[in-house]
Amino acid sequence: MPISPSQGSTGGGTPVTITGVNLAGATAVHFDGKSATITGNTPTSVSVLSPAGTGAVGARVTTAGGTSGPLGFYYVQPPVVPTVSPASGAAAGGDTVTITGRNLATATSVDFGATPVVPTVVSDTEITVATPATAAGEVSLVVHTQGGVFDDLAFTFVDPPTVTVFTPITGTTLGGTLVDITGTDLATTTDVTFGGDSATSFAALSDDRITAVTPPHALGAVPVTVTTTGGSDSAPLTYLYVL
Repeated sequence: MPISPSQGSTGGGTPVTITGVNLAGATAVHFDGKSATITGNTPTSVSVLSPAGTGAVGARVTTAGGTSGPLGFYYVQPPVVPTVSPASGAAAGGDTVTITGRNLATATSVDFGATPVVPTVVSDTEITVATPATAAGEVSLVVHTQGGVFDDLAFTFVDPPTVTVFTPITGTTLGGTLVDITGTDLATTTDVTFGGDSATSFAALSDDRITAVTPPHALGAVPVTVTTTGGSDSAPLTYLYVL
């Protein structure tokens, strides 16, 4: 007789279905002596909620005709997730998020708000998932495994940035000029480039303002581009490197 699923939470309560023949009128289902709650019964199946337990156990069905042999069932520890990286991404979706922790090997779903996504299991300590398209804002992030649920997480979806103006508009080819950049959706800035070269340093002061220190660059006008977890945008004007 098959049992599905063959794994469940140590806390019990996992819906389990046992299929076979001559199962009508089942009077009990035990997981190594612990009674399961019967929720449905037909001549070919018994549905139950597993009791609490640990490790590998045998599930047995009892009817008026006797008791079946044991079916293997394994209790899985609930997941623990201390790290989600990155913790924000583009509202357009498609970003890869890495979730690390413990007891993740049986992960079946990761919910971003009301949207479930099937994860890729890398190991018992790591899963990855591609974000869905979602309106900007913070949503709950819930990891489902056969051992239980971890729901003490959040993920922030970010609209693409816009860069409107910066000052000063010129600086020396040696770099080192502090440039003040304003726009929208800048709080999650991950890079600022001048002509493709990353700023020596930058700081997001608010959602509409960042500062960046120019890198060395050859003479000429170059685009100023800001990249955030929501996307990238270049200022409408260029920055001019002078002697």
